[in-house]
Parts: sequence; C-alpha cells; structure tokens
Amino acid sequence: MPDMHSFDSEYLIVGQGIGGTSVAWHLYDSGKSFQIVADSSMPSSSRVAAGIFNPLTGKKLVKTWLADDLFPYARLFYGGLEQRLGCKFMHLTPIYRPFRSIEEQNTYLAQTADPGIRPYIATTPDPGSGMPYVNAGFGGLEVVQSGWIDLPALLDASRAYFQERNAYVEATFDPAQLSRTEEGIEWNGKRFKTVVFCQGFFALENSWFDWLPFAPVKGQILEITTDVSLKPYIINQGIFALPISENRMKVGATYSWDPLDWEATGTATGELEDKLKGLLNSPYALTGAQAGIRPSVRDRRPLIGIHPQFSNVCIFNGLGTKGVTLAPFLAKEFCNHLIYGKELNPLVNIKRYFSLYFR
Repeated sequence: MPDMHSFDSEYLIVGQGIGGTSVAWHLYDSGKSFQIVADSSMPSSSRVAAGIFNPLTGKKLVKTWLADDLFPYARLFYGGLEQRLGCKFMHLTPIYRPFRSIEEQNTYLAQTADPGIRPYIATTPDPGSGMPYVNAGFGGLEVVQSGWIDLPALLDASRAYFQERNAYVEATFDPAQLSRTEEGIEWNGKRFKTVVFCQGFFALENSWFDWLPFAPVKGQILEITTDVSLKPYIINQGIFALPISENRMKVGATYSWDPLDWEATGTATGELEDKLKGLLNSPYALTGAQAGIRPSVRDRRPLIGIHPQFSNVCIFNGLGTKGVTLAPFLAKEFCNHLIYGKELNPLVNIKRYFSLYFR
C-alpha cells in the first residue's frame, strides 16, 4: 500500500447535504484530509427540508430512536459550528402539540409520567393561550429539547469554509470518472485513499450501492405569511407549522411515492392547506411551495458503512426524515469506525443487508 504522501487527500466525499457535511466536519476535527465534490445546482432534500429536530413524534408520542444520545450531541455539534462559522442557524424552539380531544389530552398527559419521556416535556403552564391563532380548544403539550436548523445557511457557510481550504470542488460527479484499485481511488486526476458516498436520493443511481433497499419518499412543504404576530413555537398536529420569522411560516409535510420527482404539486398543496385549516384559525397567504425526495430506507434506519467487497468504498446515507438529528451523532460514529475501527451500531451498519449484495 502506498504511503499517505502518494494521496492528494485521504477521503473523497461525494455530496454536500447534511450527511456529507457532517462527515466532513468530523474528519476535519480528526485531522484527516478530504475533498468534497458536489454540484450545488442539483436538487437536494437537505435544502428543501424544514430541518426540525423533535424528540417526541407521532400520534402516540413516541421518543425518537436514540434520542438521549442524538439530541445532546446535535446541540453541541451545531452550537460549535455556529461559533466556528460566525453565523446563526440553530434555533432552539419548543414544539406545541394542541390536543385534538379530551381523550387525546388524557392519553398524552398519562404518557408524560414515563421517566423516559419526562425530560422532553415542559413543566411550565400551557402556552396555548398566548397563541390565539392556533386551534387549541383542549389545550396542548409543550415539547422541549426541540427546534430547527436553517439547513441552507449551515450548508452554505460550511461550503465556503471548506472552499477557502481547498477541500471543496464544485462539479457534477460522474461515477464513470472514478476508478478504484486496492491501492486507492482516482477521480478528476487526483488520488484518494477512500471514497465516501453521501448522495442522498441520487445513491439509487450509484452502481456501488444500488442493491441497498432504499425506499425514497417525496415530501412537499409550503411557505405562508400571516398578519398575526407569531410566537416562537413550532406547532405540530399531523403537520407542522414552523415560524421562520414573526410573520412567516413553513408548513409540511406530505408523503408520496409516485411520481418521485422534485416538482411541487397543487394536489400536495391542497392536502396541506386542508390540514392547516384544522391547525390555524387566522388568515394567511400562500407564498411558495417546494418538494424534495427523502432518502428513506425500508427498515427506517440509515445505511452506513463499508462496501462488502471493496474496503475503500463507503456510504453514509438513508437519513430519511430525521437527518438533522441523526447526521451529527452517526457521522461521529462512522468516522470513529473508519479511523479507529470502532464498531458501528448494527442497526445502521449496511452489513445487515450484505446478503442482498451476494445473492
């Protein structure tokens, strides 16, 4: 094997969504050299996503998988990046869940006695009376340790930081230009030790990993404006209404599987507006709609690890709807796996699907 001086960089990272960016920062802080290649003109689910992190999800108030590890680490990671990059993109914002009925109120309040859930529930009085624009006739529940990440701001600031250090190249990645041997990876006239594919939905077109059981899902979000003064609470009841300024909100999200494209549709807009009528009781104006394709997986767990046959070909993908929460902690685990050989959580390691490759 050649020594490290024969490589231009140790790692080639393909893609600069929240996955590729999180991997890059962890490699950077480990003193490893890398080159990111990305085409910022291509559609990206990271740039469409509202970036919400929420420890309690679903109608049954289920604690997010690995929440006790993910949430503290995500706050440290994003907070550290804000200081380093000198910009604001982490918004620690509580989530207000209006009860739909007395029965739901009783069910949720009973669940808050669970010691695993209690740290994520506010003990302060119900804030619903301060938000007259919300339909909350039965009161509601306030979830804490939640918020949202302004992903375009984070990704743009990270890209500029790495560009200044010659660690980012703006280019359309053509897999035909990549060649691999046991000695290393060659791409665009440069040599690397290892390639890490962080391509989101576009991994489905990657012949190295197209055997993995991706189950991509299209989602649409709206942007609305209102004349009322919005409080800093994310409203969540079947859909979310996220205040991004005093009079603007993002609203989402839909789930659809056909067709898998990046086009916003009137059908999805109508679906969201119907649900919004039950959530808000104040007039608003629709100002925009965006759609993206989430790189989800059949078992709802990410796809991370090393190719079953080629030890210098890796993937970090399948973060689905919880990318902002999962990416920092799992990027740390993945980089510890690459650099120090530490075991990956078997629930995310692509080893669980190696039989699909060898069949």
